Amino acid sequence: MFKSILASFFICLSIFSFSQTYEIQYESSYNGKVQPNQNPIIVWVNENENFILNTKIKEQKSDFPFEISKIEKPSNTIVSYAFLKPNEAISTSDKESIAKQEFELTTQTKKILGYNCKKAVTKINSNTIEVWYTNDLKLKGGPSSLGQNLGMVLQVERNGNSATTAVSVKRIKTSGIEKIINKNIPTTDLLSYRDLLWKSRFTTLNVFENEIINFSDQSKSDENIKRFANGTIILKKIKFPKISQGENIFVELKQQSNGDAYDRTGTVFFIPEEKSQTFFDSLEKGVKTLPVYENGNGKQYYGVISNQNYQPTVELMRFFTSFGINKFNHIELKDKTWQTISPFRQDITELKPSLSEKEIWIGTFIGNYDKGGHKVSLDITIHNSEQIVNKNNKVIPLFNTTNIMEMAGQDYATMFNNDKGLFVEFNLEKDLKNAQLRYITTGHGGWENGDEFIPKANSIYLDGKLNFSFTPWRTECGSYRLFNPASGNFPDGLSSSDLSRSNWCPGTVTNPNFISLGELKAGKHTIQVRIPQGEPEGTSFSAWNISGVLLGTE
Repeated sequence: MFKSILASFFICLSIFSFSQTYEIQYESSYNGKVQPNQNPIIVWVNENENFILNTKIKEQKSDFPFEISKIEKPSNTIVSYAFLKPNEAISTSDKESIAKQEFELTTQTKKILGYNCKKAVTKINSNTIEVWYTNDLKLKGGPSSLGQNLGMVLQVERNGNSATTAVSVKRIKTSGIEKIINKNIPTTDLLSYRDLLWKSRFTTLNVFENEIINFSDQSKSDENIKRFANGTIILKKIKFPKISQGENIFVELKQQSNGDAYDRTGTVFFIPEEKSQTFFDSLEKGVKTLPVYENGNGKQYYGVISNQNYQPTVELMRFFTSFGINKFNHIELKDKTWQTISPFRQDITELKPSLSEKEIWIGTFIGNYDKGGHKVSLDITIHNSEQIVNKNNKVIPLFNTTNIMEMAGQDYATMFNNDKGLFVEFNLEKDLKNAQLRYITTGHGGWENGDEFIPKANSIYLDGKLNFSFTPWRTECGSYRLFNPASGNFPDGLSSSDLSRSNWCPGTVTNPNFISLGELKAGKHTIQVRIPQGEPEGTSFSAWNISGVLLGTE
């Protein structure tokens, strides 16, 4: 009888021992220096499962989104839980990743927290990963999924400089995980899980989704999207949240041909509404209701410069469609696999002061005369970031010569055929520090001697003095050949999309130039842009689409 009781006691003791849970805390270091203000990784591990989280999650003080991983033993299934926002979570499982891990086991050893550790090495995405693990604890786990089959991982080092190292190991009665994962969480596939988690890390403002921009008298506005200039302009009113200094803003447009085979000028813009007259007024009442600019060349240009009662549209992004992407992918060339979509994405954080907490018209224009036209989707995303480049608190629209209302009678920007070029006056109510001109420029005139194919200097004058001069020119257009299935091919072995151009390539974004203007005192100032525009030939002519926004800090 006594032997039976004693045997039962040792069995119970053995079960208790093997079900013992440990809490292991890890800290991060770089080149041997512990990183400040970190949120240490916490691992709860026993023979049945291994939870990976961090201190803030453990204390239920973590910001959303956050993630917890569980490794189920002995199957080594990774179950991931993503808490996207309060009362919204998803999960997924991965039964294969751990089994696929390959390590080179070495004879090197060292002690970590008094435990005998061995080193194993692996390569991940060209990074060398050293894993130090111990078998002293009779458990398998670690601060990530790496090395779960080796033992208890107490250190992971990447490329010899970045390390995650255990700083404490202690037994605990219970982890308390049920207080965090306390209900059934819906499951999804691994790719959908990663996508939903990724998108939850930033704010997305959806502007357009698969909208057509074409030229047709059948293009009509509806309750969501306004269409103007026979469908070549689409607009939607978007409300922006408050955007803090530590947040970055991106605009992203995806474009496909829906019938038009050519490279076209495109722009994503917003309409300032701080003055008594706006560009939106002209969309409804006609382009000639806008203020007129004349420089002595005999032409009238409507709505291109600011005055005391009007501000032109502000370009978020200038882009150029490729030759027939997607719609014309049936054109076959040997060893050419065409792309199916043109992605345009650009950082526009410097325009934050004009967007934060504003409800404004966001528009997209593509100049074309095709009934099929183009198909576009447009998102604006806002991201928390430690990168703070743009500290300006003022955005002042000055000029925009891109004839967005081309299909409603707005003339091309040919004002650079005389010395005056473009000339704008503006008044500052306060001193402006670290002033910059956000300047976008592209030359047009698509024949042999047109300014599209001839380098031309752009000269910017501030208050009558030359401030900056450069020649905008792009030489890498051939890099985007696979986005241009309908590009013409010439006897010399080049395609039209290969040719260098005045600051643009078919299927690309044109980056702004940020031109330093120094410190501007309160009062009146002038900016003038001169470009040696080429002469017309027959019915062909050159033009320059330029836009300028004044940035700075009051």
